[in-house]
Amino acid sequence: MISSDVMRGFNDLLILSILSKNDSYGYQISSTIKEISQGTYIMKETTLYSAFARLEKKELIHSYASTETFGKPRTYYRITALGNAVYREKIAEWQETKQLIENFITQE
Repeated sequence: MISSDVMRGFNDLLILSILSKNDSYGYQISSTIKEISQGTYIMKETTLYSAFARLEKKELIHSYASTETFGKPRTYYRITALGNAVYREKIAEWQETKQLIENFITQE
């Protein structure tokens, strides 16, 4: 299991990545993270919803209510144009971070 401390700086990237493909809602995003990580990372609900609030405040995502045929309405999230731009920046930042760490751990 990957520590939430390690993943803290990457939660926004994970959420933006999922939303860059399709609009989604909290439980589905959480399930997707668990599935893609093969269970090695489970984002806590409080972490997820705090990230939604932060991303929405920065205008990187937008929330809207969806009426379902069965059950109560869900809050869906959609990435904005600004969110897509920031997502691309975060990908580049991750590539640099990954290279930096690899430089350190592969030295003898």
